[in-house]
Parts: sequence; C-alpha cells; structure tokens
Amino acid sequence: MTDHILVVGASGVLGSAMVEALAQRPDTTVHAVSRRRPDVDATFEFHSVDLEDRAACALAVASMPRISHAIYAAVTEADGLVAGWHDQAMMQRNLAMLSNILQPVTVDRGFRHLIVMQGTKAYGAHVHPVPIPARESDPRDDHENFYWLQEDWVRQHAANGKWGWTIFRPQVVFGGATGVVMNPVVPIGLIAAIAATEGKAFAYPGRHAGIHEAIDARLVARACQWAFDAPGAHNEIYNITNGDVWVLRDAWPRLAARLGLVASFDEPYDVVEWLRSKEAVWEAIVVRHGLRPSTLAELLGQSHHYLKLLAAGDAAPTPPALVSTIKIRQAGFHGCIDSFDSLIHWLRDLINRRILPPLGTLTPDIR
Repeated sequence: MTDHILVVGASGVLGSAMVEALAQRPDTTVHAVSRRRPDVDATFEFHSVDLEDRAACALAVASMPRISHAIYAAVTEADGLVAGWHDQAMMQRNLAMLSNILQPVTVDRGFRHLIVMQGTKAYGAHVHPVPIPARESDPRDDHENFYWLQEDWVRQHAANGKWGWTIFRPQVVFGGATGVVMNPVVPIGLIAAIAATEGKAFAYPGRHAGIHEAIDARLVARACQWAFDAPGAHNEIYNITNGDVWVLRDAWPRLAARLGLVASFDEPYDVVEWLRSKEAVWEAIVVRHGLRPSTLAELLGQSHHYLKLLAAGDAAPTPPALVSTIKIRQAGFHGCIDSFDSLIHWLRDLINRRILPPLGTLTPDIR
C-alpha cells in the first residue's frame, strides 16, 4: 500500500529537505505544495498553489490521490520579518493558509497523521525572556501568536476526524533553500563570496554573541518520518535541535578559515543594507563563476533580516531561548548533528548547486 504524503511549504528551508528525504521512503509518493517548485534532486508530484486562495487549494487537493499523511511547514511573513510577528492580520493570514489546504485533506477518512511546525515564539521568545530551558510541558505562554491559532485548529479538527498530530518546535534552521524567510546559511555564504571577491575580511555582521540552538533541516525530516511511524509520538509536542549550543560569533573565525578568509569583528555593520549595496558585485560573481542567474534579492528572501537578528545587528542581543530536548529523546528519537558541520554541509550544497562559487576548502563535489 502506497502512502501519499503532502508537504505544504515544500520550497522552504524545512519543506525542501522533507520532500527530498520522504521521496526516498519506500512505498511513498510525495505531493509537494508551494508557489515555487522545490529545488531538490528527488521524484515528487508538484502542485503550485497560493495557500491564501481557498478555491485553488481545494482544486489541488481534489487532483491528488487520498492523502494519508501531511506536513505543514508553510509561513508568510511581513517585509522586514520581525514586525509581522506582532501583527494580528499576519496571524490570521497564517491561520487561513493552514485551514485552506488542510481542511479538504483532513476530512478524508483515510487521513492518518498531520505534522505542524512551530518554533521558540511559542515560548514568547520574541516578546520576553523565557525560562531556560523552555519545556513543552510549560503552560501556554499568554501572548498572541499564529502558532496558537493553528494549534487550536489542529486539535479541534483532529478530535472530530480521529487522526493524529505532532507539533515540532525547531530552533534556528540550517538548510539549502534560497529565497525563503529564515535561512541564515544563504546570507552567510553570500557575505563570504563577496568578501572573497573584493579581497576583504569576512566581517561579522553584528555587535554581540547571541546564544542559540540550531537544527539541520535534514534532522527535522528524519524526525517527521520517526513521528509518522511511532504511535507514541502522536498528539505530542516536541522541541528539536541539533543537540548542541550555537554561538555564531564564536564560530566565525573557524568558519572563515574553512572559507579561505580572515575573520573580522572590528566594524559592525547593517547586513541588510550592506547586501543591498552589493548587487553589482554579485552580478559579476555570477558571470565569472558560471553560477545560476539570480539576484541577491531572489536568493535572500527575508533571510538577511533573520541573520541581522541572530547576530544582534541592531543593538544588544536578544535573551537566549534555549530549549530542552529531553522529551523527544525519551520518546525514542535520538538524532543529532554538530551545528558547525551542518553549516558547512549546507554551504557546500549551495556550491554544488552552482548558487555559490567555490570558497576556500569548500569546492564542488566530484560527481
């Protein structure tokens, strides 16, 4: 019997990794839903859909076989990223997107399991300092957030439809998707490529050392497959990270060495404005190295705003939001990866796909 798995937000930093991983799963057909086709080496059914168009969502679902499992990894964000996290209209848009695509999927009696992505905003990390470590058993934080709107929708419809759900709360995600809202790998790689071209130092884009936890998109994909197959993971919420603590500023010199550059912390700068000023330099890099034709804006999406936040590019760093991953380990998922190795993997992936030029010891794999 073939499982038909729907991945919503399939071109995103998490969604693209899930499409690639799930396409290798035996007896599985992946149905990828997003505006853009996921840029992955995998076999899947693609449906270009505007999630804010309810009729278009219904038509897309009607064209699919019975969906047995679904992963919801889509999000819409405001320009500049952070302001939208407090915007009521943006919260309602995110709820509507989930409802539009999942309503026609989950009413089918053959539907079995839904996975939805959240994050540390669930603990109010964008509003106030959070207890360390934040735990899934903590009371729901009293702030407005689209996570709560979506979670309430999921709980209500699962009770009516008798299917299971799992919610994951990943931290800072490292992946290979471009043009997305929050993938710090892309702006880091672009800073390196431009610095190498201009013969300048690899300048850290901030003033302070923010303390975070990262998660490799491939690891989240593995956790999703685990949750599908582990009955004990149904109707549960899990924090998930790589398993270590990530301080980008501390990793910067080591990263510079791998990229053939010299790290610098002398002149903090606004990475958003700096990258906007380098479009002509990037155009020359694309031509010189025979890269895929793409503008900086097309590659970055909103990810340069995210890197600015992580590197404390405005002022003082935000208080750390470190989470406990004991619950998911005790439940049976033990995956982990060194966060520096994860970052290097995805930079190399961007080089292999001719999105970034070769950098230092990171050269294209021989294929």
